[in-house]
Amino acid sequence: MLGITDLSIRLAGRLLIDQSSVQITPGSRVGLVGRNGTGKSTLFKVIRGELAAEHGAVSLPPRWSVGSLAQEAPNGPESLISVVLKADLERDALLAEAETATDPHRIAEIQTRLVDIDAHSAPSRAAAILSGLGFSATDQLRPCAEFSGGWRMRVALAATLFAAPDLLLLDEPTNYLDLEGTLWLEDHLAHYPRTVIVISHDRDLLESSVDQILHLERGKLTLYKGTYSSFEEQRAMREMLDAKAVKRQEAERARLQAFVDRFKAKASKARQAQSRVKMLERLKPITALVTQDVREISFPAPEKILSPPIIAVDNASVGYDPANPVLNRVTLRIDNDDRIALLGSNGNGKSTLVKLLAGRLAPFSGKVTRADKLSIAYFAQHQLDELNEDGSAYDHVRKLMGGDAPEAKVRARAGAIGFSGKAADTKVGKLSGGEKARLLLGLATFFGPNMIILDEPTNHLDIDSRAALAEAINEFPGAVIMVSHDRYLIEACADQLWIVADRTVTNYDGDLDEYRRLVLSTRNGEPAPRERSVASERPQRPKSDNRGSLKKRITEAEAEIARVTDIISKIDTALALPDIFSRDPKQAAQLSKARANAADALARAEEQWLEASTQFDEAAG
Repeated sequence: MLGITDLSIRLAGRLLIDQSSVQITPGSRVGLVGRNGTGKSTLFKVIRGELAAEHGAVSLPPRWSVGSLAQEAPNGPESLISVVLKADLERDALLAEAETATDPHRIAEIQTRLVDIDAHSAPSRAAAILSGLGFSATDQLRPCAEFSGGWRMRVALAATLFAAPDLLLLDEPTNYLDLEGTLWLEDHLAHYPRTVIVISHDRDLLESSVDQILHLERGKLTLYKGTYSSFEEQRAMREMLDAKAVKRQEAERARLQAFVDRFKAKASKARQAQSRVKMLERLKPITALVTQDVREISFPAPEKILSPPIIAVDNASVGYDPANPVLNRVTLRIDNDDRIALLGSNGNGKSTLVKLLAGRLAPFSGKVTRADKLSIAYFAQHQLDELNEDGSAYDHVRKLMGGDAPEAKVRARAGAIGFSGKAADTKVGKLSGGEKARLLLGLATFFGPNMIILDEPTNHLDIDSRAALAEAINEFPGAVIMVSHDRYLIEACADQLWIVADRTVTNYDGDLDEYRRLVLSTRNGEPAPRERSVASERPQRPKSDNRGSLKKRITEAEAEIARVTDIISKIDTALALPDIFSRDPKQAAQLSKARANAADALARAEEQWLEASTQFDEAAG
């Protein structure tokens, strides 16, 4: 059991958690929620032992392992599958010792333990996790260094999930995932067999993957049973009951005070008045839950509604290399009030499509027609880095309005995008991720666009701010194109779903529940190949590169065959001991099971070698 007892945490002089106690039973799946900046990530640091608490304690069972997502993405020449397999430290150590062990009894112990931890199925389990997070079989054999930072963070997540610690701590794990990866992760966490605590602002993940909500608000931790919607209902009821209790207490306090005021001067009533004074002193005030108002998000309406379609694309191809376009034969139209969500795994061309629509990429062929005076606002997460860290929200608004704009008008516009008063003068470098996202949304839509393109707008927004964004999208009279892993936002706003896959764009007639089933069924098998590299989207590799990948698969299969053959030889040596069956029949039985598992692993390696060799010969021919 994870025990949090009378815990107080202070960071940089600020009290984040104040004398809170919570008990989390083994096997619980807990969503840790609360506004940004309340101390959720800091609590994780205390649980991991990286930060000392001011008061109280966190206790864990002595043998529990704790795992969390690495802060830095893995890098280097090792293949993705190798990086993930090494996350199981015990298996890695046992396999290394098995390579050099010569004592038959120690060999028997090693192989018995490998059977106990199901070591021989590890490669297939690791491959399944990588596949679920969007990596094809070919990708899994490529070096980490060939992938961008976002994709390498997915590898780090895969390694953490593969290690399957007794306590799994995940802090915003969907930030580097597309919708497809998020859907798979929701399903994986829902079936995680041990204890997991996940910090997330994704309503659907909290609804489908956890069975308890741990709420951090105003320094207090409160554990609620059930999913996120159940938590909202319970909390609303608690707010109502607390409000009633406060009202009753205020009435009682007024009654006691009135008695004291009336009779404190009368000698005959002095004792009773003094008694009421003591009762007032003992009457501890009830703290009602104060709802923290969320600053609304609003997008200014365009000055003029344009004649539809505002964009028409006819048989266009687009990308970065005319010889190998990312998208082909794209035909579509966008009208004034369209709400379109783009689906499809990262790397399939969603960013390429929005750049085409925004006019940032010209088509290689085909035609793109835009309405006259069409204004497009484009928001993408990478633009957060383009904000001037030394400037304030006021400075950014002033730059857009011009140096001769009146001070009052600049302040008013800064307030309109959520930065009024002193907040307008805070340097960007001191803003939270959510505040930066709000500022960028306000700047991108500053002049009332006809169409807004939102590329992962929710990454730094908390749950309430995401709801405010959904409301702003629904109230905006222009067109909106969304790329998001947040299912709640898509379901709340989109009226069309377009799939970007197989180098083209198609309309999807189903809903997100159907799409979820499609994604999960696909990722339980072999996902379609997708381009991934250090560049955001790079054309697919030529066939010669594919042959190189096949050659690497052949080499790795041959190495696996040699390794497993050596293990079988050592097991046979241990089984050949004359007294093994009489001295320790249980160990002998486990060794026999280990040999059978190793024989199965050998057969799989030989099958992989044969498949890769056949494909290599076909590619060469």
